[in-house]
Amino acid sequence: MKAARYYGRGDIRIEDIPEPSVLPGTVGIDVAYCGICGTDLHEYLDGPIFVPPAGHPHPVSGESAPVTLGHEMSGVVYAVGDGVEGLKPGDRVVVEPYILRPDVDTSENNPTYHLSPDMNFIGLGGRGGGLAEKIVVERRWVHPVGDIPLDQAALIEPLSVAYHAFQRSGAKAGAFALVGGAGPIGLLTCAVLKAMGVEVAVSELSPLRRQKALDSRAADHALDPAALDVADEVRRLTGGRGADVAFEATSVNVVLDTLFDAVRPGGVITVISIWGRPASVDMQKLVLKEIDLRGTIAYVNSHPQTIELVQEGRVDLAQFITRTIGLDDLIDEGFDTLIHHNETAVKILVDPHA
Repeated sequence: MKAARYYGRGDIRIEDIPEPSVLPGTVGIDVAYCGICGTDLHEYLDGPIFVPPAGHPHPVSGESAPVTLGHEMSGVVYAVGDGVEGLKPGDRVVVEPYILRPDVDTSENNPTYHLSPDMNFIGLGGRGGGLAEKIVVERRWVHPVGDIPLDQAALIEPLSVAYHAFQRSGAKAGAFALVGGAGPIGLLTCAVLKAMGVEVAVSELSPLRRQKALDSRAADHALDPAALDVADEVRRLTGGRGADVAFEATSVNVVLDTLFDAVRPGGVITVISIWGRPASVDMQKLVLKEIDLRGTIAYVNSHPQTIELVQEGRVDLAQFITRTIGLDDLIDEGFDTLIHHNETAVKILVDPHA
């Protein structure tokens, strides 16, 4: 079968590899779509980061580069292994793409399984990936999506990132949120906040992305930081109070600085983005405003609630899909577009069978 294989920085190859075997306790999935994630771009430009370098296998998966990429996937079950319950061939599903130690409790009783030692992700740390025609996944990580269209279902994984960030922020209906950055995760965070009854402003340099935030109704206000003082505008919109919560989704220090200025005293800033370098924090503002600065990584027991949001029509994922390409066009029409012309695209999907 065809797969996108990551060898190292700037080196991704489309290759033929053997189909995976469906073993007891696992589910065989015919991949329908896989999104290109910002994490994939970081691996391509600056990696290996999550990908174990060649000769240094991951302690749980036992794999190192080359590995198959792709962790934002949807598909159809084609086989189930012995002992698998609750799924059957033909079911439409998505994958919660974790690689964890086998002794980690991944039930609802453990709200921190995503923080366990040696955590990594399917499609980065090994165990196959969504940028391939087929994948085999442990039953625990497979979630049925019912009648959600499979192209939209491929966005359930990044939407779960946004949903967990919302949970980490403690935001409530009626609050005012400022989101720094209207890239894919920023826009999906806006969409979750709106679904939860939060008033949303997004700060974004790109006029195309600001317009997407408004056209998709993911944000109530789209602010241009090159044309106005974002913190002043947020205070104007909130009657002088400032934002109750803010979300950093760019890994750009000036955006983080703006959030410190824009949140009210006692407000919460949640950092979603992956930072490839140290950041500076204005500790005086943190102290004098009693700001609560929180990190968030991925998701934990978030997929069922996120799927429900989409099934109920509270989040419309179709409007965030920019285009669909085949595996052979992954670099030229996928990665290159998102690296050099990212303002023109939100989510590019890959159909491994195209």
